[in-house]
Amino acid sequence: MTRVLAYTSPARGHLFPLTPILDELHRGGHDITVRTLASEVDLMRDRGFTAEPIDPAIEAIPHEDWQERKPQAALRRAVQTFCARAEHDAPDLQAAIAAEQPDLVIVDIQCWGAMAAAEAWGGPWAAFCPYPLPLPSRDAPPFGPGLPPARGPLGRARDWALRPLVFGTVERVIVSRLNEVRAGLGLGPIDATTMFTRPPLLLYMTAEPFEYPRHDWPPNVRLIGPCAWDPPAAPPAWLDEIERPLVLVTTSSEFQDDGRLVRTALEALADEPVEVVATLPAVEGSSLTVPANARVLPFVPHAALLDRAACAITHGGMGATQKAIARGVPVCAVPFGRDQLEVARRVEVSGAGTRLPASKLTAERLRDATRAAMACRPGAERIAAAFAQAGGPVAAARAVEELATRHAPTPTR
Repeated sequence: MTRVLAYTSPARGHLFPLTPILDELHRGGHDITVRTLASEVDLMRDRGFTAEPIDPAIEAIPHEDWQERKPQAALRRAVQTFCARAEHDAPDLQAAIAAEQPDLVIVDIQCWGAMAAAEAWGGPWAAFCPYPLPLPSRDAPPFGPGLPPARGPLGRARDWALRPLVFGTVERVIVSRLNEVRAGLGLGPIDATTMFTRPPLLLYMTAEPFEYPRHDWPPNVRLIGPCAWDPPAAPPAWLDEIERPLVLVTTSSEFQDDGRLVRTALEALADEPVEVVATLPAVEGSSLTVPANARVLPFVPHAALLDRAACAITHGGMGATQKAIARGVPVCAVPFGRDQLEVARRVEVSGAGTRLPASKLTAERLRDATRAAMACRPGAERIAAAFAQAGGPVAAARAVEELATRHAPTPTR
């Protein structure tokens, strides 16, 4: 039996994809301890895990990147948030390791300080990444703006010219503060690329060809496909009453002022021959005008809805978008910021749906993009097959077990 300590950022969109991997390890006889956001501790305990909240100082540092109008400024603001949290999550994970004495540690890749603490610990550790990995590659466009893959010499020249501009600003924000945390732990400096190659194992929760195929993946990166999971809940009774095609509309679980996606979707689809179900986990929905063919709810488990869905309109979040595509449901992605620009472009390039920038969001355009997305089911089904082939939580658990075996102490005679 291996004692596994898992550490996450204060985001359900990061905890939930990790949960089925921890379930698989638990079924394999391993002891699981979780440090995560306070609101989900009881949920983790219900799964048979030992669970405690992360330092409340981490949750007290909010995401405010949505206040910025330009993508680069928003990305810089998000990076500053992660750097500020790193100063707390490094000692928080150190304290958890001292208390739990684990054999192996799994760390959310968004917990930059905790990743450094895991490295300094010296035992076997893995990171997991539930969003597009911002790792430079000759085969992929510079991360951030959601650029299409390069085509021909001009496209490659574009990437060569833009890569230092795109990464340079962010790296200047990251590196100095993160290396201060690392120095305090006795670690040497890294840059914005090597921070993703330091974990002995990095579980990347996607698969090619949704992710841009590339020949230069670092050896520590394991593409396992999405690990979709919802808290246990019975399907809503009204679902059986729906006869027309269902369109699911999702917004971010962390506030980013994307509630207008739901307002526009309700207007766009009010006269369409569909049933609309919209979820607003981080936005107040009482002021919305809801047409007769729609429901607006704070939360409803997506799995049962997606089994009936003709299309999902998402904010471009990796979790909701891949959850739909993994069931062969095409997506209309409307990115508002963060990594969503990259996710939405991957939806379009892979043929799994359509992309509509939030800056161009109108009822008419969203209606047209949704209709076009519904015709992309063959592309979504092709990506779903690739996701399944990657192995998901089972493949991730096996990779973690292999890591533990490689680092197991040699028996003495």
